[in-house]
Amino acid sequence: MAPPALTPTSDLHAQVTAAIAVLSRVSTDVSHYRALDDTTLLELARLSGIERQLVDAHASVLAGEVERRSAPALGHTGLAQRTGHRTPAELLRVTTRTTMREATSAIRVGRLVNESQPAVDPITGELAAPSEPWLAPVGAAVVAGTLSVAAADAIRSGLGRPADGVTETLLVDAAAHLCATAATLDPDRLNRAARDLRDQLDEVGIADRERHRHNQRSLRFVRQSDGMSRLTWTLDPESAALIGELYDRATSPRRGGPRFVSQEELSQAIADDSRTTEQLASDVFLELLRSGADADSSRLLGSGAPSVRVLATADTLATRHGHGRIDGEQCPVSIDTVERLLCTGTITTVTFDATGQAIDLGREQRLFSRRQKLVLATRDGGCLFPGCERPPSWTEAHHIRHWHRDHGDTNIEDGVLLCRHHHLLVHNNHWEIERVGATYWLVPPVTIDPEQTRIPLHSKSTTLHDLLARAG
Repeated sequence: MAPPALTPTSDLHAQVTAAIAVLSRVSTDVSHYRALDDTTLLELARLSGIERQLVDAHASVLAGEVERRSAPALGHTGLAQRTGHRTPAELLRVTTRTTMREATSAIRVGRLVNESQPAVDPITGELAAPSEPWLAPVGAAVVAGTLSVAAADAIRSGLGRPADGVTETLLVDAAAHLCATAATLDPDRLNRAARDLRDQLDEVGIADRERHRHNQRSLRFVRQSDGMSRLTWTLDPESAALIGELYDRATSPRRGGPRFVSQEELSQAIADDSRTTEQLASDVFLELLRSGADADSSRLLGSGAPSVRVLATADTLATRHGHGRIDGEQCPVSIDTVERLLCTGTITTVTFDATGQAIDLGREQRLFSRRQKLVLATRDGGCLFPGCERPPSWTEAHHIRHWHRDHGDTNIEDGVLLCRHHHLLVHNNHWEIERVGATYWLVPPVTIDPEQTRIPLHSKSTTLHDLLARAG
């Protein structure tokens, strides 16, 4: 007699059970992994990411169905409440033995899958239209196991919903593009890419999104049971630029960071200071609050009151059409905010040629001047090393034609911004940076890549991208 045909339910159960059995046979013996060469180790790490994405795909679809069966409209007959849990997230947390954050994330992406694709009602057989069809590429990629839960969440939150001038069709194309690039971006960078894409599609909505971020600002003071207290400060981009500059001054010794001593005593004080970076920052901000308006900011933080550097193209200022950027912050700001900030500050003009190269200011000296560093910050937008996100305030100017070795000049075109870590890496591990016109290339040492394949270095400056986009 032939075995009974598997129903969809028993078939899924058998598939998942079989997958668990296969995974359980993969070795977790540390000695086996230590015997791997570097290439194999990294390849297995890549495959484990795919493995995780497939597991997350199953978990998200299940989480979405748990939420659907626990809809508030069902009341006490809903799955979560019927099994003694207040919310579907709590039910998932207990059932899967994960954290509430993980359960909530799985439900959020499961909802995305449910709401972005048509589904057949198992009782009526009717095909229900999706409520968020613009996310169809994202839902399909999650189900296929090619997009992680975190990446899907990043795209959804970054792209937003249709609005005036931003049609479902435009968002579908944007979502498909982001899914295609997700393999090379972590969720944080993917979210920024999604937000940047939304800003390109929805210039008019920039002011609204800026107001929304401003309205989300908050400060919470919580006394903990262990006798300590915690301050949680959520800042909008403009406020973050001010606080961020103070924090950078406080925690970066090469800026002459605060030790409440004279400049002559500073070097020895840095060496003798046993405080961690976090302790130092805490002490500095406490001292600023205690001293208030009477604080000598030059003694505390080295260079006066904090300032916000706002960047905008000359065309934007002249026509009042477009947006600006706050140095070190990812989100654009409206032209109204640009004009407000410029009312209380000064304007420095930085000129670029048609290729995006800053025109040299003519200074030739051993160290890059303050004005030259401003130009480099506008052009590079932070550390140019691939994958590094240190803002301009955490970088140093590097001569790509070394001052002593190559007799290089201190010119804008032969300087790039690198954070302290990557500046030391380039010098100590013999990486090189080459320039061809306005394009910069990173050349690894032979110990890293025997072929020394050149890696393009891309500007992190969103302002420069805005300028070139307008010029194009």
